[in-house]
Amino acid sequence: MKLNATRVSIAGVAAFTIGIYAEIAFSAGENVNKTPTDIAVAKGLKWLISVQGKDGGWGQDGGETSYVRQGENLESKGNDVANTAVVAEALLHSGITATRGEYREPLQRAVDFILKHLEATPADGLAVTDLHGTQIQRKLGPYIDTFLTAKVLAELDGGMADARSNARVRQDLQKCVAKIEKAQLKDGSWNISGGWAPILGTSLASQSLYIANVKGAAKTQVAMDRVDAYTKQAAMAPARPAGVAGGVPGGVMGGVIASSRPAAPAPAPPPPPALAEASAGVALYAGAQQLEQLSRTEKDRETNAKAIKAINGQLADTKFVNGFGSIGGEEFFSYLNISDSLRRTGGPEWKKWNGEMTAKLLKLQNEDGTWAGHHCITGRVAVTSAAILLLQADREKR
Repeated sequence: MKLNATRVSIAGVAAFTIGIYAEIAFSAGENVNKTPTDIAVAKGLKWLISVQGKDGGWGQDGGETSYVRQGENLESKGNDVANTAVVAEALLHSGITATRGEYREPLQRAVDFILKHLEATPADGLAVTDLHGTQIQRKLGPYIDTFLTAKVLAELDGGMADARSNARVRQDLQKCVAKIEKAQLKDGSWNISGGWAPILGTSLASQSLYIANVKGAAKTQVAMDRVDAYTKQAAMAPARPAGVAGGVPGGVMGGVIASSRPAAPAPAPPPPPALAEASAGVALYAGAQQLEQLSRTEKDRETNAKAIKAINGQLADTKFVNGFGSIGGEEFFSYLNISDSLRRTGGPEWKKWNGEMTAKLLKLQNEDGTWAGHHCITGRVAVTSAAILLLQADREKR
């Protein structure tokens, strides 16, 4: 009897040991034939999903207050539309859809969070949320939630799980597009005051209208023509003195053009002490917007070849690429615009840029799978999502 008990014990230990090795082998096998980029993206997505809020949304540093880093001073509490939309973008561009992929359910919850906020706002006005003063709003403009929402919905359009969901997304997309068109400034931009780098908001607004137009969800050509003219004027502007934003006529800090619109709900942050450094960052943000806008189609690239070449030439300047001097969320979003443009034309410029950007991002990833900005947009949610989008820029369709 004792002998049998001993045998059972030995067998149990053996089984347990085999189980451990099998688990280790399985974990190692998960990374077989995967590139460092694949592994980094998977870690980033896993972290994002792990901190999704119970309401389906994300905030500056996670989806619940318990996920916030110790000592992190948040601009707002709770989850917001902009950060949630950036995560949805990262999921979509990772191959996740409303109907397939490991994280399709979290994506569906995120989309529902966004739609509920949009549907609760009136048709008039640019806002899609009543939450103001978030970090991403203070940096990219008070209506960045609207621009990111429009882009996500335009990409989701026609790809939901059923006809009812598709109709809901289409209807809400059209509502969002109408808000954006009505709010376009006289100069053709959406550089509405109240943020540090609203030129990036203009870029996202323009991209959302372009995608919606291609999808046939809305006729946005008039607004697109106006922002195209604005961008060409900015790109052809004479050399700018230090402190003037990215060739934008009349530009000031952050690429904001004087507007007759009322001040944003959230006060703009004070300008950084070093104007020269700030000017470098502004030049990157504006140049990246111009490059993406002017290179969307083959015809655009032919028509705007001279301006595109001039901006591409700036990529050899380390100060230009470094932006504000360290990598914050604004740099990540600017790099996305540059990657989108260079990928469309391909060639050695694209290979060099993508290779260097990938190496930089892999080096910057934190052990927990996140990326965090070193200034301005420092929140892990927006920056991690943007990094994931950047690492997969080479997989996008041209």
